[in-house]
Amino acid sequence: MATTNDLKNGTVLKIDGQLWSVIEFQHVKPGKGGAFVRTKLKNVLSGKVVDKTFNAGLKVETANVDKRDMQYLYKDGTDYVFMDSSSFEQLNVSETTVGDAASFLLENQQAMVATNEGIPLYVELPPSVVLEITYTEPGLQGDRSTGGTKPATVETGAEIQVPLFIENGTKVKVDTRDGSYLGRVN
Repeated sequence: MATTNDLKNGTVLKIDGQLWSVIEFQHVKPGKGGAFVRTKLKNVLSGKVVDKTFNAGLKVETANVDKRDMQYLYKDGTDYVFMDSSSFEQLNVSETTVGDAASFLLENQQAMVATNEGIPLYVELPPSVVLEITYTEPGLQGDRSTGGTKPATVETGAEIQVPLFIENGTKVKVDTRDGSYLGRVN
């Protein structure tokens, strides 16, 4: 248990049996009346964002979220199997929990897996990953100088937009948050 005065960004609260992560908070002390805390909360499982106001000093239940660096091993049916790098313990994470991270997840890649009481909550990839282009249309001669883009498929099967000069087999850096092209890698 903690009070609303102890809230910080990233704190995970347990409200009505669901886990909510604090995205933003603001302590407000109006001229009249009691102080309160205005928060923006994100549901850890569904990703839904809501605004909620608490009275200052109110007790709220915090959840213990264990974030560990894990290595992605392989896909087993609809589950993704991760291994704890220190204890070598394996953890199966469902496809829905992995979510969009699956688009940029390669075997043996490191990822942050957050759990609460042994239940996987979400998978967080590094901000960028290096992937190889497996298929893209060839660029036409003369297209090199324009700022145009074309679709390309990377080795995980995800499709991203790349500049026209990128060819098959090129390794590129991709932003895992929005799937944008960040540059070539030699």
